[in-house]
Amino acid sequence: MFEYLEVQKELAEKNANDVLIEWNGVQLHLKGHGGAGYRFIANGGPMGAQWAFKKPNAKDPWGIRVSLGSTFMATLGLGAAKAHLEDVLERFGIRARPEDFTMSRVDYCVDILAPADFKLNPERFVMHSSTNRRDHIANADMRVQGKSGRVTSVTIGSPRARQVIVYDKRAEVIQQHKPHWWFIWNQTRKAQGLPLIGPETPDLRIWRVEIRAGKDLLKDRWDIRTWADLFARFGDMSSETGQVVRYTDPAPSDSNRARWPNHLIWEIALSEINTDLIEMFEGSDPNPIKEVQREHHISTLLKNIKGSTITLAALKGVEMNDLQRFFSDTADLLKRDVQANPEHTAKQLREARDRYVFITTANTNAPPHKA
Repeated sequence: MFEYLEVQKELAEKNANDVLIEWNGVQLHLKGHGGAGYRFIANGGPMGAQWAFKKPNAKDPWGIRVSLGSTFMATLGLGAAKAHLEDVLERFGIRARPEDFTMSRVDYCVDILAPADFKLNPERFVMHSSTNRRDHIANADMRVQGKSGRVTSVTIGSPRARQVIVYDKRAEVIQQHKPHWWFIWNQTRKAQGLPLIGPETPDLRIWRVEIRAGKDLLKDRWDIRTWADLFARFGDMSSETGQVVRYTDPAPSDSNRARWPNHLIWEIALSEINTDLIEMFEGSDPNPIKEVQREHHISTLLKNIKGSTITLAALKGVEMNDLQRFFSDTADLLKRDVQANPEHTAKQLREARDRYVFITTANTNAPPHKA
């Protein structure tokens, strides 16, 4: 497998583009470069994992780094993530015992629907130490983001240890073109018999409360290293984080911030942590999510084609009443170019198909997500 990856990496570097690789039924996009000490970097799309491989070295027990993203987790859950990882390793021919896995970072997120007039106020966060000095974050780093006088994100703590971030997820989904999140959120809305929401829905905000546990907190404070440790203690650790860092509703008559009650948004987040932490299973079929992503790309490309053709018409001095003819002539020009360069066109089509392989609904070569 290492020899195969070496050859494919050289090809990706030569073409200055990711290449689609396949090993025993597992498809990944391989980059033409490594990074951060890893020789190969590859990803399996939104319903797969991000992989980084070192050159095999018997003296280094940590040769692979794997990361699973929020779309996978929200759709399939933590149990499926573990099963997917084990299945891919088996297909790669990599043998691993339970003690050969270690957790370097674990995030847990709660997305909360809030009224449009909710405003995140950094002054309402209360941070204090718990029973152990290693948890002391009273003077923790706080980073605030926003514009036009509106706070859109507050981050508290260190990524290597304990970190809490609250941010406007609705705004991020719209700005970064992630329409599949509306589908994921609306699964809950449908189950509750509530009307569906979308980017055009007025008078709402969706805020994400995200708890991040870095290597230092996981290992030094909670001794979370293996999958068994994670399932046994991560809920307790996250619940503690919700007590160490709090978003509060100030009591004007009480100057002691430690006595301020939790804001409703924080109570909702804590309730989710305490009742539904480990198996974040939405029960969503991944294929509709792929369809949403595919249709989004199609819509964007059609807009680009229309805009580029109109721009080309303007440069050629075409008037509005002659625009339809120009579109037809341009299509004929493209047809002739395809006929004149069939091999090059076939290569372009193949590369485009490989580039979007993970959002096609008929990706039959992907390994199953065994529950």
